[in-house]
Amino acid sequence: MTTTDLPPHAVPRRTDAAHAAYRSEAGRADERRAVRRPVRVVPRWWRDASLSAFWLVLLWVTALWVQHGGIQDLGSLSGALTSTGRLTGLVASALLLVQVFLMARVPWFEQAWGQDELARTHRLVGFTSFNLLWAHIVLITLGYAAASPLGLWGTIVDFVLNYPGMLLALAGTVALCLVVVTSVRKARRRLRYESWHLIHLYGYLGAGLALPHQLWTGQEFLASTASTVFWWGLYAACAATVLVFRVGLPLVRSLRAPLRVVAVHEEAPGVTTVVVGGPGVARMRPAAGQFFQWRFVDGPGWTRANPYSLSAAPDGRHLRVTAAHVGDGTQRLASLQPGTRVLVEGPYGRLHPGVRTRRKVLLMGAGIGITPIRALLEGLDQDPGDVVVIHRASTPEQFVLGEEMFRLATARGARYVTVEGHRVPGRDTWLPAAAAHLTDAAGLAQLVPDVAERDVFLCGAPAWMEAARQAALDCGVPAANVHLERFEY
Repeated sequence: MTTTDLPPHAVPRRTDAAHAAYRSEAGRADERRAVRRPVRVVPRWWRDASLSAFWLVLLWVTALWVQHGGIQDLGSLSGALTSTGRLTGLVASALLLVQVFLMARVPWFEQAWGQDELARTHRLVGFTSFNLLWAHIVLITLGYAAASPLGLWGTIVDFVLNYPGMLLALAGTVALCLVVVTSVRKARRRLRYESWHLIHLYGYLGAGLALPHQLWTGQEFLASTASTVFWWGLYAACAATVLVFRVGLPLVRSLRAPLRVVAVHEEAPGVTTVVVGGPGVARMRPAAGQFFQWRFVDGPGWTRANPYSLSAAPDGRHLRVTAAHVGDGTQRLASLQPGTRVLVEGPYGRLHPGVRTRRKVLLMGAGIGITPIRALLEGLDQDPGDVVVIHRASTPEQFVLGEEMFRLATARGARYVTVEGHRVPGRDTWLPAAAAHLTDAAGLAQLVPDVAERDVFLCGAPAWMEAARQAALDCGVPAANVHLERFEY
């Protein structure tokens, strides 16, 4: 099942000409020393403070509803429906703004949580907000209809035509429905990443269109100065974070310190490595294992960003990414030309040395997920024996960066283990079929007997990572010591 060496045929090799060109442009990452910067350790209280702020917002929203007669209005059927509808609408609005804030990429917030966990929380908050939005619409409509001679349909028509901002709110609801429907996992899998990302931007439109009717007719928005200031402030804060951190900061960085493609080469069939350089690299201060949102300005489609992890530890002069061709964005990498302008957002992610809590580390990567693992192997401060690397692939040809990993591990005194073979049929596991007789935990313990004493870093396909994560937990690794990055949510 395993080997600590790679036979010559196991690693796809570049031609001598391509290899020489790459070395002349950027230098082999495992034949140079990365610039050693102090590791940025993220304080855990940042996470606790942000979570407390989230619950305080919801608590304050509920308190305003109570203060403005929310409980007193529950005495009649019409009042109960309308008052409950108001509460669900208020909470839905607050969650919608929280959802926007989660993905605004505020640096301190992102460092505390990581894009992986923020994106999954964003998804959960989004579906909750959407369900509460529809509860608000149904309850408010039924409540008004119960007290109106117009009846149900007459009340609906009256709402849409005669209440300020309701047509805009209707359009906003349609936009949010489009976003939610395409975010359901089955629908998401049928869409290209680029198409899904474009549709997802309608969420901002939906939030913006819903704002006028709330500020013009919402009782809790107008009942007191405190309410008006709170809601206007909340909307303004979310808008500002998006404009500053998703638009302004990346644009300023790209204009002040432009980046350009330095070299492009085929790492293996269907896998491309791109090296980027420029004065902006030193200012970004990325850590090994992190990722950026990349835009290569080479023609149509450049406006859509794609997330790629660094496949080498930053050296202050260059950034290197390696990606498999799985969509339009990644396929375009192979045709990039040196000199192409590059726009980036980041760095993002918590898969970096700053989250490390133990001296001993286990790095596990599968498929193209080996790229941040390779960067971590280079970037981690380590003595011989501190680091073990498990590289998983189905076939010898799929050991992307295997040659580099082997040489880098040898140079740094790390143990490099390859696990080869197709997965066990009908079983969610990180092990190959040759190890079907072992449980996931037993297989991991066999390869790394002291795994319980290590931090574990994981990157690969979602199902593989979940199986590897569970195996680590079953071997006694605390959940806080398992670090991973998902790119599917």
